[in-house]
Amino acid sequence: MSPAQTAFLRLQWRNALSQTSGNNDNEKDQASEGIPAPTGKANLIDTDYVIGQDNIQTNKFGFSVDLHGKVFTVSSLVILLFVIITLALPEQMGPVFNGAKSFLTDNLSWLFLLAANIFVILAVVLIFTPLSRVRIGGMHAKPDFSYAGWFAMLFAAGMGIGLMFYGVSEPITHYGTAITGDSWAPLGGAQGDSAQAQSMAMAATIFHWGLHPWGIYAIVALSLALFSYNKGLPLTMRSIFYPILGERIWGWPGHIIDILAVFATLFGLATSLGLGASQASAGLNYLFDIPNNNVTMVLLIIGITLVALLSVMLGVDKGVQRLSQINMALAFLLLLFVIFVGPTMLIATGFIENMGSYLKNLPALSMPFGREDTNFVHGWTAFYWAWWISWSPFVGMFIARVSRGRTVREFLIAVLLVPTIVSVIWMTAFGDTAISQLTSGFEGVKDAALELQLFVMLGQLPLTEITSFVGIILVMVFFITSSDSGSLVIDSITAGGKVDAPKPQRVFWALIEGAIAIALLLGGGLTALQAAVITTGLPFTIVLLAACYAIIQGLRSEPRY
Repeated sequence: MSPAQTAFLRLQWRNALSQTSGNNDNEKDQASEGIPAPTGKANLIDTDYVIGQDNIQTNKFGFSVDLHGKVFTVSSLVILLFVIITLALPEQMGPVFNGAKSFLTDNLSWLFLLAANIFVILAVVLIFTPLSRVRIGGMHAKPDFSYAGWFAMLFAAGMGIGLMFYGVSEPITHYGTAITGDSWAPLGGAQGDSAQAQSMAMAATIFHWGLHPWGIYAIVALSLALFSYNKGLPLTMRSIFYPILGERIWGWPGHIIDILAVFATLFGLATSLGLGASQASAGLNYLFDIPNNNVTMVLLIIGITLVALLSVMLGVDKGVQRLSQINMALAFLLLLFVIFVGPTMLIATGFIENMGSYLKNLPALSMPFGREDTNFVHGWTAFYWAWWISWSPFVGMFIARVSRGRTVREFLIAVLLVPTIVSVIWMTAFGDTAISQLTSGFEGVKDAALELQLFVMLGQLPLTEITSFVGIILVMVFFITSSDSGSLVIDSITAGGKVDAPKPQRVFWALIEGAIAIALLLGGGLTALQAAVITTGLPFTIVLLAACYAIIQGLRSEPRY
């Protein structure tokens, strides 16, 4: 977690009324402590709503609570009911998850693909319109962070466990299906053509980690930043919809939006924890012969959750920040190790070739209709798009917080391109190394389980024990920091927009994340994790499509330099 993330999580919401330097001297600014009022002209929204006015505040049995009654009650009861039923009836819930996943992907994959395309197209189009001259935070706002610091935080915001889990397994899987012409091959594959199969595998992998996920994050983050820093509304999902709903965002329409954001974020984080636990368990088995079973994974989830709880109780500035910085440094060192110890020239040339293959195949890979590679679309792309959408409230809030002072054009170019380039570097280093091992005659990576493939690939390089152990540590700490900050974001949403709510509420949500991950693993494993993300991502996809209209309306009303 970066210093900016720490600052974001420690914001103390309050309302303040002040005169702005905008066109209308009678406009009022609802500012928040730590989130400054617009600097220069900005079109503030005049509303009488006070943050936290609908909250329940009490102190019983030594526990203080300060929460939005409706949002918290509905969210927590539905989630608790889901956990109880899944843990009580794991054998019965497995087929339910399978059925839900199959139904949604078979019938609605086109919606996920179409929506993601809309987000990317909107982000790109906005770059070239006069609306891109709007500055986040007002016409005279100055950036809070340097370009170097800002770029680093953009990448750190949205990826982590996913890169560790899929950095090897996705390229090697796509390569295997492409060269054999398997029904799971992206775009039909390239049967018998090793070079073309590798190109197709890397293009498909980068497709899932490139412009589309960051287009989703960009739209959510820009919307939150605009309606918070320029319009004076709380940094919550409901604020985005003021151009559509007006004052009704403070009623049940807004409650439903925030509840959906809670569901999406919780299941997105739980999916990441489940994937991380399965990979860490596989790594421990590979290195130390610790049994790779549900017991080990459950114990890992409990352990990771307890560490996340400790960080929530102590505060994110007392250890977790340093731990996160060490984690990012370890990830960078692991990347450099693979580049320089692995097939260095192949990785260097592969970066350009893979980027070219990605851009060449992008239109075909993103086509939502008339696809023949239905297994690839249903089993991979639909899951990824739902996963990114479920993470978008959490990641969007962070990106919005660190992007004040940037123009819309700066913001969109950076959010779309910088993380995409870093993702291409990572996937090229790990993916091309694994494929190189396979084409050289080593089939261990291909034959290993998905969660084990990273460690088998590292096993063919020097310092296996050290690099594999580093990989396990990276997976664990990536989730600890995500769980910690994710719990605070969810707590903010369910506390009516406050982020200074009592600690027991944060502890509750951290525990819920772990409980959901355990329930999903026991109730169906990876399929259950995917089903949960797709199910919760679907309604939130509709929410984000409506947000596209809202953001255009919000930008049109803003002064431009």
